[in-house]
Amino acid sequence: MNQPTTINTDKLPKHLAIIMDGNGRWAKQKGMLRAFGHENGTKAVRETVEVCAKLGIENLTLYAFSTENWNRPKLEVDTLMKLLVSSLKKELSTLQENSIKLNTIGNTQQLPESARKQLTDVMELTKDNSRMTLTLALSYGSREEIVSAVKAIGEKIKTNNLEISDISESTINEHLYTNNLPDVDLVIRTSGEQRISNFLLWQVAYAEFYFTDILWPDFREKDLHEAIISYQKRERRFGKTSEQIK
Repeated sequence: MNQPTTINTDKLPKHLAIIMDGNGRWAKQKGMLRAFGHENGTKAVRETVEVCAKLGIENLTLYAFSTENWNRPKLEVDTLMKLLVSSLKKELSTLQENSIKLNTIGNTQQLPESARKQLTDVMELTKDNSRMTLTLALSYGSREEIVSAVKAIGEKIKTNNLEISDISESTINEHLYTNNLPDVDLVIRTSGEQRISNFLLWQVAYAEFYFTDILWPDFREKDLHEAIISYQKRERRFGKTSEQIK
């Protein structure tokens, strides 16, 4: 049977999530500081966002900064926060031109005030855009997210606003940071690492995974196309048999 070599726009993932890994190693290979890798990683972000919007992918989530990343050297963290602010300012026009709505998930209260303000401003300015929702996972950790959801549900039980017997998957979904997003269909991770790293643990329950050795600053449109084509070749059964799907 001939395998497809081009993207079928009728079978796109509704929600694509990317673990953008390898900025530091990319910089090290070039004899530069890690910050140089992060700066060049923004080029891959821009191209990926624009290509996803043009293809017709409705939801793109980027793992930009994890709760564990706060443990990195202060200079690197400070650089990442400044890069976040400058990138949001610089890319606002791209978001508007492509009708992309900016969203964020994570414990954003931990971010510096300048980053929080810039995030809020851009989200407000893009809130009516409808072509694609771009979600930045910032100060994000899935375990922390699930703990937060459990606490919120527990508080509702404590105040008699919810019965234990009424708790369902939908209840948990409603209390996650991603309550306004569908489950993830495809996860891409760059740099050759093959792990989830505390990213959307609940939401990727039935996602397909695509791992590539390419370091994030080198990730380009053709690489994204290869990942999506690989996804479209797979049979997604969700617990059923092949015969049932057919």
